[in-house]
Amino acid sequence: MDPKDRDNTRGAEHKGSVSGGDESGPKQRLLTRRKVLVGLSVLPGVALWGRSMADTLADVPARGPGDLLGKYSERSKYVQISRVPEAGPGVRNVEPINAINSKAPLDKLVGIITPSDLHYERSHAGVPEIDPAKHRLLIHGMVKKPMVLTVYDLMALPSVSQIHFIECTGNGWENWKKADENLTVQNTHGLVSCSEWTGVPLRLLVDMVGVDRRSLWMLAEGGDGAGVDRSIPLTDEILNDALVAYGQNGEPIRPAHGYPIRLIMPGFEGNLNIKWLRRLKFGDRPWMTRWETDRYTQLRPDGKATQFQLRMDTNSVITSPSGMMEIRPGYNRITGLAWSGHGKIAKVEVSTDEGKTWKVAQLNLPVLYKAQTRFQMDWLWDGKPTMIVSRSTDDKGNIQPDRRSFIARVGSNALFHYNAQQTWSIDSNGKVHNALS
Repeated sequence: MDPKDRDNTRGAEHKGSVSGGDESGPKQRLLTRRKVLVGLSVLPGVALWGRSMADTLADVPARGPGDLLGKYSERSKYVQISRVPEAGPGVRNVEPINAINSKAPLDKLVGIITPSDLHYERSHAGVPEIDPAKHRLLIHGMVKKPMVLTVYDLMALPSVSQIHFIECTGNGWENWKKADENLTVQNTHGLVSCSEWTGVPLRLLVDMVGVDRRSLWMLAEGGDGAGVDRSIPLTDEILNDALVAYGQNGEPIRPAHGYPIRLIMPGFEGNLNIKWLRRLKFGDRPWMTRWETDRYTQLRPDGKATQFQLRMDTNSVITSPSGMMEIRPGYNRITGLAWSGHGKIAKVEVSTDEGKTWKVAQLNLPVLYKAQTRFQMDWLWDGKPTMIVSRSTDDKGNIQPDRRSFIARVGSNALFHYNAQQTWSIDSNGKVHNALS
């Protein structure tokens, strides 16, 4: 068999239903390939791709020697991508000394993994510089055998690698009461990121120290200047999912994200993923630290507050086109990210007519448990003003709420756990703006 024929056959088989029937001869295989190309050509994206291809190589620069090899791989000078430091809702692009967090550029990322240097950052007393040789993890409380482990002790234990998102409770806080039309998706949703985390399963450490069965809570404490600590319920879900991580995206965790070790709590508030972890204590009740009596409580419409609202709910946002972008009439590709603290994303729907009708978007593989999921959809814009919005559904049946029902349920006093649908308005000039609907 001619190698080219063999390749054509593989291509047709890969496309599955396009081939059909018994087409085993060379002529039939050629027809099959043509069918594939004809079939693809009717897709809007492929049509645009065909029109946008250059018809000459005259402007392509000549090849030549490149830069010398270095210790690190830098980004291209043509790639402008960075985080946005923020001092609070609406207080952006501040000097580092005034920043409390730094938001990830969701509109400039592809796939689902956030590069470690672009992962959103939140700290309460800056980034400590910790010598791993001197750092220790104390595990004590209601246990049979208290332990003090070094970082190297932890790295010698059996490890796992898991891809999970981490989301700050304040993600989305820009749109609680009003919508600044000039916000980007980095401004509205940049406090969520997704990484591959490597470390020791929490359950293994629990078994090693012999946690008392009457112990229902765990205190996790960080080694930063603020001494952030949180009480965490010891549910089966948490015991099965959590890990003490020392790796992020194939390298040691960076200082801003908790070097040398941090607790990973998949699907729960970002502040529970204690950075610079130095203590785990087990007991039969929560410790009521200032972080759960003062800082991370949720104000309700009646003026009272809810404690321990720990899980991050089902969410999604269109990242392109999104705030401050500009599109043209005709074909446009809508893409975005969805995630849920309850489990996997099962479906994302997109409306391009202000929520009147919805279409199911394509989910890009892989679709993982408590990880970001990339979605996309073809769209032919007729050039008329409209609004676009996405809504996600997870495999537990949780549906991302529209803003009206969300505010009716939780009120507008709160600051955390905003997961209402994000609307982008598009005017007749193709300019995209942040909007509430």
